Amino acid sequence: MALNKKPTTGMKDILPAEMEIRDYVISIIKDTYGKFGFTPIETPCVENIANLSSKQGGENEKLIFKILKRGEKLNLEMAETESDLTDGGLRYDLTVPLVRFYSNNAANLPSPFKALQMGNVWRADKPQRGRYRQFMQCDIDILGEASNLAEIELILATTTTISRLGFDNFQIRINDRRILKAMAAYAGFPEESFDSVFITLDKMDKIGMDGVKAELLEAGYSKEMCDRYLYLFTEVEKADNGPAFLADTLKEHLETDVMDSFTEILDSVRATKADTFDLVFDPTLVRGMSYYTGTIFEIAMPEFGGSCGGGGRYDKMVGKFTGTDVPACGFSIGFERIVLLLMEKGFKIPAKPVKTAFLIEKGVSGQELCKVIAEAQRERESGRQVLVARMNKNKKFQKEQFTSQGYEEIKEFYKNPLKH
Repeated sequence: MALNKKPTTGMKDILPAEMEIRDYVISIIKDTYGKFGFTPIETPCVENIANLSSKQGGENEKLIFKILKRGEKLNLEMAETESDLTDGGLRYDLTVPLVRFYSNNAANLPSPFKALQMGNVWRADKPQRGRYRQFMQCDIDILGEASNLAEIELILATTTTISRLGFDNFQIRINDRRILKAMAAYAGFPEESFDSVFITLDKMDKIGMDGVKAELLEAGYSKEMCDRYLYLFTEVEKADNGPAFLADTLKEHLETDVMDSFTEILDSVRATKADTFDLVFDPTLVRGMSYYTGTIFEIAMPEFGGSCGGGGRYDKMVGKFTGTDVPACGFSIGFERIVLLLMEKGFKIPAKPVKTAFLIEKGVSGQELCKVIAEAQRERESGRQVLVARMNKNKKFQKEQFTSQGYEEIKEFYKNPLKH
């Protein structure tokens, strides 16, 4: 029986054309984030299962690819629960590994620490357009900066990167978990119900205001609570200045400095941003990760029809490792979705090197082969991309293939040049 040549469900082979674009995107990301002072790091793809299952990853904790214990540690006969069988898992994002990394190495890192991390993550999710079970993430994080300078820098660095990749007309949607909680408290929802209320609110763009109200009523909340809650969203939409309206309305439930800091982020980014994007206050933005403690943001692209990245502040996460809280904030680009959109647009990498193919007939002498290789090396040193290959019997088809791959010049070398 033949082996299965297809990739595992939810994973994919990457062909050369896409790989070129991926490498280009990575180069732009590293160059741009480097100019903002972010330092590359790397963490293992496998993390302790207890770290991954610490109730900080939201729904992603249900999607972990778990790893069986090995050797003597794996005792199937004595195992009573799943924890007796597993001790590790493939990381589902880069934030948990980063915080573990920082907790373990903080003494050797500057403060604040600006980290750039790129790498594959794994989720046992249902595959669909732009969503895979193995995919690349690209995160920037600032640890040790308590002020809103962290949010401002993260938004500007991310939007600069996306703009350099040729995207415009996108949005950065922004909210704050403390504003979300204050709105729920104003409506009268008990604090222990906030998470379930936010899960329903997160469906606003799909089911609308009426759908959210119907779902909240079905969950057992009173009509007065629901009306009072949805009134806030209606009035924010009408208001010339949504944050100012909420600051005045929620003052009994929201500390003044929260909205002052939030407004400062909006004003600072808008004052310095490029024309390629809009910064939009969205009080319905929730973000699924339970570790967020303050500002949250998301990239919305009309070409994709959904989120192409996001992030926020998570000031309590380091403390779960060390016992001492450290302010932290991060932003993740949806790398796979960015690449998908570039591929669908027929994106061409700018200023690519000239591509030349050297075709060598079989039987060319060793001395002549050395000359050809030396010529290829000289052209590479001058900035050209040179492919050296043996000549096939069907030379015409071979040359057509090279042309389709972007080779602008094809040089042929024969064992008897005088006959050609």
